[in-house]
Amino acid sequence: MEATVISDLNFKQFLQQGKLMGSRCTRCDLSYVPPRPVCPQCHGSSLEWQEMPTRGRLAAFTCVAVPPPAMVAQGYGRDNPYCTGVIELDGGGRVVARIEHVDAARPESIEVGTLMEAVFHSFGSEDQTPLAFVPVQE
Repeated sequence: MEATVISDLNFKQFLQQGKLMGSRCTRCDLSYVPPRPVCPQCHGSSLEWQEMPTRGRLAAFTCVAVPPPAMVAQGYGRDNPYCTGVIELDGGGRVVARIEHVDAARPESIEVGTLMEAVFHSFGSEDQTPLAFVPVQE
């Protein structure tokens, strides 16, 4: 994929297309998801779009039983907690996303290191495409 200047397109637009995009610093070659306009490592501002892998491993997670209003509207709460976590993407980079198809009511059943794959959902308006990851059977 040809590199595009970060300001040309929007991260949410790529999610709507089913693509996980990040930014790659052309100065120090590090990648970030979500994309950033300035590299936190070298403070360079020459970043370009990079399509990121949609698989990775669960690095950390938390289960939430007292959710914000947007998650309550989706049916989550004390009786139906949800999970969010950090995924270390294959090939580098990390992303925070919802973790689905796990038992958030039993966090002891969720294992750090589990192979995960991205899924893209559409809820309500066109500009809402939350990123989530689900376990992959190895």
